[in-house]
Amino acid sequence: MLSLTSEIPTPFHRVPAGAKLALLAAASVAIFAIPSPALMALPVILAALLYLACGLRFARQGLRALRPLWPFLLLLTVWHGFTQDWGNGMLLGGRLLSTVALANLVTMTTRLEAMIAVMARLLAPLRVFGVKPGRIAFAIGLVLRLTPTLLDRGRQLGLAWRARARRRRPGWQIVLPLCLTALDDADHIADAVKARGGIPD
Repeated sequence: MLSLTSEIPTPFHRVPAGAKLALLAAASVAIFAIPSPALMALPVILAALLYLACGLRFARQGLRALRPLWPFLLLLTVWHGFTQDWGNGMLLGGRLLSTVALANLVTMTTRLEAMIAVMARLLAPLRVFGVKPGRIAFAIGLVLRLTPTLLDRGRQLGLAWRARARRRRPGWQIVLPLCLTALDDADHIADAVKARGGIPD
């Protein structure tokens, strides 16, 4: 399993997880309240400055983590270029880029254990309805940690397909092996969790 937390030390690593998640939620609300495409450049620039404040090496690592976002931005650009609605396209693209970049900054500078602890505290009031917040937080943590692994597995399968069929790009052919490897990983993780005493409550 891969950790989303960056190994490069930054000042943001010392900020408590709860404070960072609260600031992220407030920033997301503020970003979606911006009505002007011109003003939407401000949160994008702010996110870039926050990354650069942690050093060029950290900024490059963050840019690589945002790579899966570029196809969606390209699709927005093509669609709004086709409809000649550039203003709305810039607004939506800026919202997507700035909010995801800020969320990625939080995950890169926060230990997964700290995020799970915050989620468990936030979900604690649901105990009155019979919900077990520790299990929900644990499941969310697994999704966050295993998503990069699944994406990397998909890239590996794509490379293997290109090596065997150079004239064809991988498509639906890798979906089944990707699902099978994900199920196999899930089986191994379930055995590991049982060996360690089961899912925490």
